[in-house]
Amino acid sequence: MPETGPGAPPALEELLEVMRRLRAECPWKAEQTHRSLARYLLEETHETLEAIDTGDAAHLREELGDLLLQVYFHAVIAEESGAFDLDDVARGITDKMVRRNPHVFAPAEPGADRERPGDAAAVNEAWEAIKAEEKSARTSVLDGIAPTLPALLYADKALDRLARAGRPLTPDPASPDLGERLLALVAEARAAGIDPEQALRDTVREHTRGH
Repeated sequence: MPETGPGAPPALEELLEVMRRLRAECPWKAEQTHRSLARYLLEETHETLEAIDTGDAAHLREELGDLLLQVYFHAVIAEESGAFDLDDVARGITDKMVRRNPHVFAPAEPGADRERPGDAAAVNEAWEAIKAEEKSARTSVLDGIAPTLPALLYADKALDRLARAGRPLTPDPASPDLGERLLALVAEARAAGIDPEQALRDTVREHTRGH
């Protein structure tokens, strides 16, 4: 098995070794596959979102640990088959972050300051442009958007993609079709700069507090 990098924090090295040992010595963990673990990844993601909503830092720390465990578990399974290892995962996301954030990492011209975007919206636009260039083989506006996303988030991303492709969609808020009206609400939220998924979670939590 490949060794962890010399600069890796001790706690992360220890977690990797714990997962390797569990795969070797725990019958249940030895039987798991990427597919069998999918439900746990989904559950831990939702529990992390719940911790964010509560604003409890200790709860969030715990849930981030559970989520990190899933990443390590999948990486160790892949390592055993020779597909990739944790270093490959980290290297891949590091390269992506550097590539998609040229305003931070691209070398400036000699004697010139690095050009920086004026605000967060400009950064997001540049990110999406670079991402679109990377995904130039995309055949559908929905390519790369996971269909298992919560419906409001899925709709938000689809509307964003359509707008960027020059085919903006304007759903009818007065339509007799409930789905069309829900899509219109997502479009309204986008226009106002509001995350519809988070807004609905916050409202449900507020209305059910104390019940």
